[in-house]
Amino acid sequence: MPDYAQDMITVAIKTAPQEVRQFSQIPILAWGVERVYRRNGDKQLLEQCLGRLERFHDWYWRERDLNSIGLVTVGSYSGKLQHARWETFDYECNMDNLKLTAHPSRKGPSEGAWYGNICVTGNTSYLIMGERSLARLARIVGDREMEARRKRRIDKAIKAMRDHMWDEEAGTFLSVKRDTMEKVPVVTIGSWIPLTAGVPTKAMARRMAEVLATAAWQTPLPVPTVDRTDPRWKSNGFWRGDVWPPTNYQIAAGLAAYGHADLAADICDKTIANAITNGINEHYNSVSGKGIGVKDYCMSCTLVTMMLDGLTQKHKLNLRDKKSPG
Repeated sequence: MPDYAQDMITVAIKTAPQEVRQFSQIPILAWGVERVYRRNGDKQLLEQCLGRLERFHDWYWRERDLNSIGLVTVGSYSGKLQHARWETFDYECNMDNLKLTAHPSRKGPSEGAWYGNICVTGNTSYLIMGERSLARLARIVGDREMEARRKRRIDKAIKAMRDHMWDEEAGTFLSVKRDTMEKVPVVTIGSWIPLTAGVPTKAMARRMAEVLATAAWQTPLPVPTVDRTDPRWKSNGFWRGDVWPPTNYQIAAGLAAYGHADLAADICDKTIANAITNGINEHYNSVSGKGIGVKDYCMSCTLVTMMLDGLTQKHKLNLRDKKSPG
């Protein structure tokens, strides 16, 4: 990695006999740490993590918010386009015209064409999610300065998303071209992640719920990863029409937070019912509900989290008393 890319946290390091490569992914580590803390109350964990998490967030803004306006793109120091796509929902239709370019302002012999020309809704939202968690955790350990630093980032990014990515006609947020802010007119799964991050106003969230309730998104198993009316939609397409439990969980959590609990429950109950019928899988066909990809995949534990977080109406989880034997 280039020297200035320090503090990048790789999601995977591939080695021989595969092609050697390493890449980043969605920036939700702080959100994950907060989830753990909510379960175990381990302040020592927070003290160990927060400084490192803040450095990672600062890396993300430095290396992916290339115009310093609060919107992030994807990138890869290998210079390979697919490696950059791996940083988010990798086959999303909104990135079909993605290109890697030189940094718009950073120059020098060590620079390469490593930076995406599209700012994506999904990763910008995930970074805001992570920032919200980091700010809350900083408050818990008494670091008010860190909390204030993260809040400035959150406010800036939310304003940028509302100003540049919101599209009233589409009823959701759209990715934009990095240098012109021209919207990419494709609604994908990443368009709904702003709900999870608390980005929309109440009026925007109400409009998003209206669109999510239409036939374009209410496939027999919702929520597909691209609008069903898009010509590229396929019910089993990888991030191009399929359904993933973790994104359904996150979207439902966002809907419920904005008061749309019935729609959230419908999505979660259908997702769980389908898993009971077809088994736990990495992702699913949005029409037949059949499992696709890896069986018993780790991220699909969010099927249980839907119930733990009280997002369902039909399916409930009875927790065994910790004091009881067995």
